[in-house]
Amino acid sequence: MAIDAERTFKPIRIALLTVSDTRTPETDTSGDILAQRITDAGHTLAHRAIERDDAALVADRFNAWIDDPEVDAIVSTGGTGLTGRDVTPEALERIPGRRDIPGFGELFRWLSYKTIGTSTVQSRACAIVARGTYVFALPGSNGAVKDGWDGILAEQLDSRNRPCNFVELMPRLREV
Repeated sequence: MAIDAERTFKPIRIALLTVSDTRTPETDTSGDILAQRITDAGHTLAHRAIERDDAALVADRFNAWIDDPEVDAIVSTGGTGLTGRDVTPEALERIPGRRDIPGFGELFRWLSYKTIGTSTVQSRACAIVARGTYVFALPGSNGAVKDGWDGILAEQLDSRNRPCNFVELMPRLREV
C-alpha cells in the first residue's frame, strides 16, 4: 500500500452480506474472514447478514443498507458465479441510480488469476456506487474474499492510500 503517514485514517461503516442457500452463521467462513479483516483494518462492521440466493431479496437488502445513513459501504460474498442460483450481479442491476465500477471486477480477476489461474473467468465479481454508497460483490470462497479484501479493498477503503482512494470520494458521491 502507498500509505501516506501524514494523512489521517478515517474509519468507515461497512455492512457485510453473505449470499448463499447453504451457509449459516456457524458455517459462513468467508463472511468470518471479511468481518475480521474489516475490524482489523479499523473500520466498523455496521451490519452482517446472510441472504439466500434470490435476486429480489438480495436487492431489497442492498437497497435497505444503501439508504441506511449508518452504512458507507457494503461488501457481499457469494452469488457471483455462473450457475442459475448465482444472482448477486442481477440483484445489483435492480438498484436504482447505480453506477458500475468496472475496474473493480477487472482488477479482481487479474489478482485472482495469480491465485487460481484461468478459473477466474468464472467469476462475476463486480462493484457499483448507488445513492452515495459503495457496493462490492466478491465470490464466496475464502480465497476470493482474501484476494478481494487484501488486493483491492484494504487499500481503497483506507483514507491514507495514495494517490487516491474510495473514502476521499465519499463526500462527492451524491453530486449531480
